[in-house]
Amino acid sequence: MKLLLLGKNGQVGWELQRALAPLGELVACDFDSPGDLKADFAQPESLADLLCRQRPDVIVNAAAHTAVDKAESEPDLARAINATAPGVLAREAAATGAWLLHYGTDYVFDGSGDQPRDEDAATGPLSVYGRTKLEGEDLIRASGCRHLILRTSWVYAARGGNFARTMLRLAAEREALNVIDDQIGAPTGAELLADVSAHALRTLLSQPQLAGTYHCVAGGQTSWHGYARFVIEWARAHGQPLRVAPEAVRPIATRDYPTPAARPLNSRLSTHKLQAAFGLRLPPWQAGVERMLAEILNR
Repeated sequence: MKLLLLGKNGQVGWELQRALAPLGELVACDFDSPGDLKADFAQPESLADLLCRQRPDVIVNAAAHTAVDKAESEPDLARAINATAPGVLAREAAATGAWLLHYGTDYVFDGSGDQPRDEDAATGPLSVYGRTKLEGEDLIRASGCRHLILRTSWVYAARGGNFARTMLRLAAEREALNVIDDQIGAPTGAELLADVSAHALRTLLSQPQLAGTYHCVAGGQTSWHGYARFVIEWARAHGQPLRVAPEAVRPIATRDYPTPAARPLNSRLSTHKLQAAFGLRLPPWQAGVERMLAEILNR
């Protein structure tokens, strides 16, 4: 089996290189890959040529325009990367019979209420990012290709920048921090997403009827404020010299921290469908964050 991974250098793409390798021949590429492996999502139709050259059995799309605020000022580019390009991948997958694995987001919802949303809940994105990601999902489903869409939220990884790193840096510099407390979700590790992806793909090859859209996030829930408190408490307990005490991490409302793009307040996603279909148990979000902290602080 041949797998083509797009977006290899992102947080999820980096972990997918590890998780997908045992499944077959893995070809990984990105926008800056040389020659025939260049995957330019800003020029969506160019991806058709890439697929024609590679002829993969499985296409894994880990590329996306994820700069949520920046997308508000460059909607055409966001749409090309998040919507048109996945549509091209889906069209080509349908023509060749390949599988397409694509990653969605909690931003396709409007964030109302306080209950976890399942896969059939009504969508209502609040931002350019959310709208273009939803359009990409819709194009994939409309293509008729064999696909797996995994919607996730609050993704982090030890590699590169992330919320935890930012909190640790600020906590070492300041006496107090203000962190949003009315957005609720589940911090989800790129490593977990990659492992679930590999397991699901392996299962789909023998049970293709499981194709479709699923929610994939770590277990439990917290706010950004709760996330920050957890990170700082863990780091202090493990000997990190931080100026901010956990009680000096102050909760604020989203309205007190305006941004160009609106964020959903309720990012809770129900994972019952995924766990039942693929025989999985998703670990609590704290487990992944602890592992990530141990890795970045002990390097």
